[in-house]
Amino acid sequence: MGWTSLFLNMEKKKVLILGSGEVGQRRALKFLDAHSKVIITGGTVPEKLLKLGALEKPVNELEKWIEWADLVVVASGDNDLNAKAAALGKNKLLNRADYPLEGNIIVPTSFSVGDAQISIFTGGKSPLMARMLRKKIQEAIKDADLLQIELQHYARQLLKDRVIDQKKRRVHLYQIFNNPEIIKLLNEGELKEAKSLVRKYLNKINGTTHDF
Repeated sequence: MGWTSLFLNMEKKKVLILGSGEVGQRRALKFLDAHSKVIITGGTVPEKLLKLGALEKPVNELEKWIEWADLVVVASGDNDLNAKAAALGKNKLLNRADYPLEGNIIVPTSFSVGDAQISIFTGGKSPLMARMLRKKIQEAIKDADLLQIELQHYARQLLKDRVIDQKKRRVHLYQIFNNPEIIKLLNEGELKEAKSLVRKYLNKINGTTHDF
């Protein structure tokens, strides 16, 4: 399988969505949330999407709007229309909701927990299992994990001013991650106190000891 996961910056990119059903609406919301320019054709567009900035265009102008788009999403219930759009958009970024592996872009099941964004792709074998795995992962991520993300970011910024060598910075980050006192503070929701402990540790870096 030649697929690999990537995150694309879709801000101000032009997205044409063929189909205004459930799948088309989900795709539209995703790209509107990413601040893309979204046009929907092939069906009646819900008012909520229009209020969020989506535009509705007649399907008889399909070729024109495919030419306009950076990304074409094929998600209508009309197989012939889907095939036509896919053929017209073959040289574009193309997401096919009907036959995902026949496009060149997959829009996976994805979700955010705090600053962690997670996507799941089963190779098109089971959208149901993608949703089930999503639920399991969401249940496994704890508040302390999200606070650790904040703490690691904080520590990385401080380390960049103190340690040039990236490998050495990584050693320090692992020590912070595994420190029992910090783990206890994060489990108690005490991010501010954890940051204070990190500062005390990092202030020792130019000395002779690097341990907590």
